[in-house]
Amino acid sequence: MYRDLGKVISKHAASRKCSVVRTYCGHGIGELFHTVPNVPHYAKNKAKGVMQPGHIFTVEPMINVGTYRDQTWPDNWTAVTMDGMYSAQFEHTVLVTEITEENRKGYEILTMRENEPEMVWDAALLQR
Repeated sequence: MYRDLGKVISKHAASRKCSVVRTYCGHGIGELFHTVPNVPHYAKNKAKGVMQPGHIFTVEPMINVGTYRDQTWPDNWTAVTMDGMYSAQFEHTVLVTEITEENRKGYEILTMRENEPEMVWDAALLQR
């Protein structure tokens, strides 16, 4: 179910003492660019729908060091956290597939580059 993604994303963020903005969500990709389903990135959301082969949607959480509360600047585009702490946002587009011998996951990340390294958190790289 689409709502389950929010639970997983929130749990992962919380395990690193981070929060997830609730204002924005992923969305379906179809004949219209932003379409159903809505894909919230936080737990206890009310998203509807069950993933099925052929569905294409985005996952694009905004992960924050501080609060999940955000505000939009007067340019109506820039989003920042209310407490001004660090925040990062990324986006991937996912295609739900049949589970096969070649693809045991049941999905393909369409925006992932070939041989793209897996992102790893390294606190030693942080500078303040």
